[in-house]
Amino acid sequence: MNTINDMRILVLNGSPRPKGNTKQMVDAFRSGAESAGHRVDVIDVCRKKIAGCLACEYCHTKGNGACVQKDDMQEVYSLLGEADMLVIASPIYYHGVSGQLKCTLDRFYSAAYPRKPRNLKKVAMILSSGDPAMYDGAMFSYKGDFLEYLGLEDMGAFTAYGMENGSASKLKELRDFGKNLK
Repeated sequence: MNTINDMRILVLNGSPRPKGNTKQMVDAFRSGAESAGHRVDVIDVCRKKIAGCLACEYCHTKGNGACVQKDDMQEVYSLLGEADMLVIASPIYYHGVSGQLKCTLDRFYSAAYPRKPRNLKKVAMILSSGDPAMYDGAMFSYKGDFLEYLGLEDMGAFTAYGMENGSASKLKELRDFGKNLK
């Protein structure tokens, strides 16, 4: 595991918009975290070819933890195996994360179940929405899958809706969050 001053952070950005609200929040977080000496890898999952889980169980039988599908998820697996912290970032689509990010998270099945990657200790979530009452589905998954099942330390869920999206105060909050990570 890395020292406190050089934590490896994997950010999965589930926004298809290269300059959208979620991306702005991810960039602010990344800026703060890198200024504190952390290494941050951002994967824009909407720009990758990542198929959904086939539920074939190859990973838990013949694959010994490796997924049978050989697509861009291999890059995510590699970085996930080195990460001390995971950040899940997405706009809200129908009360949950984007479909592209959902496919990526479903594919964690081979790498994170029944045990989390050995270095992975912390998790955070960054969500963008047009309405403050849209986060329940994403938060249900965050709490159930990452906090309870994998037992990761909750570093916080950061949300922006409506006029908060892209605001100087929200971006400062995310920069400060990244800068103050320990």
